[in-house]
Amino acid sequence: MTTTAQTSQPGRTASTTPTQRKPHPYLPMQVLLAFLVVYFLIPFWWVIVNSSKNASGLFGGSNALWFAEDIDFVGNVVDLFSYDNGIYLRWLGNSAVYAFVGGVGATALAVLAGYGFAKYRFAGRRFSFAVLLGAVMVPPTALVIPTFILFSQLGITNTMWAVILPTLLNPFGVYLMHVYSRDAVPDELIDAARVDGAGEFRAFLQVALPLLRPAMVTVLLLSVVASWNNYFLPLAMLSDNTLYPVTVGIGQWQGIASANNAGGTSLWSIIIMGALISVIPLIIAFLSLQRYWRGGLSIGSLK
Repeated sequence: MTTTAQTSQPGRTASTTPTQRKPHPYLPMQVLLAFLVVYFLIPFWWVIVNSSKNASGLFGGSNALWFAEDIDFVGNVVDLFSYDNGIYLRWLGNSAVYAFVGGVGATALAVLAGYGFAKYRFAGRRFSFAVLLGAVMVPPTALVIPTFILFSQLGITNTMWAVILPTLLNPFGVYLMHVYSRDAVPDELIDAARVDGAGEFRAFLQVALPLLRPAMVTVLLLSVVASWNNYFLPLAMLSDNTLYPVTVGIGQWQGIASANNAGGTSLWSIIIMGALISVIPLIIAFLSLQRYWRGGLSIGSLK
């Protein structure tokens, strides 16, 4: 009995000793992420705040990161869409055409090429894929001048096709679809479809394509954002301002406002409002397509 009491006493003492709480292991990473969120949101907040100001609010010495006394969102929107006979609306439509046609076309080509590299063996496959990887390393701006010379010889400069055709080539999208197709589409599924009598096109369309949806949406968003934000290519290809995308159009207004400070003070409010509105379609695209990024689409496909 005495031995039992002696052995149980240290146990009770040890259980009542308070344990020291260790610092959270993810705290430094959380602090870093919070700093990055604030860092990236400050420019967007600046655009929202200053798009509500008129010329006196912008250049009157008010706080650049807070609203002025006179909030004039509606007035700036009306001035934006009525300035120069409403050409901003035309620029928005041009950007939508460039982004939609270029994004969908680039995604379609990337899906077909990436799936072909991943699931088929053909002559010159390794060399072609090496060329593709090399194309990923080439910045698109370095190809603008050679593309302009080529298109000028073909006579298609200053047309919408001069902007759309180069955006159809997306080497990174092809590489991304190749990697995803190799891992997300089991070879057993394709072989089973072939055994059941499905041709290659039907096996791709009904078996592989649903499994590639997350990667397809990712490539589509990247292509659409790249086409929407494209600046140097349309600037070099287009001379007619009615064909400008919104990026080049706002850049043209910025040059006018910078060159004419006396008459360009009111134009700066329009420019900032135009920059804010040009971001809204991209936000809508991300929010509406993010649900397709969910993984696990192949769960239950093998029975």
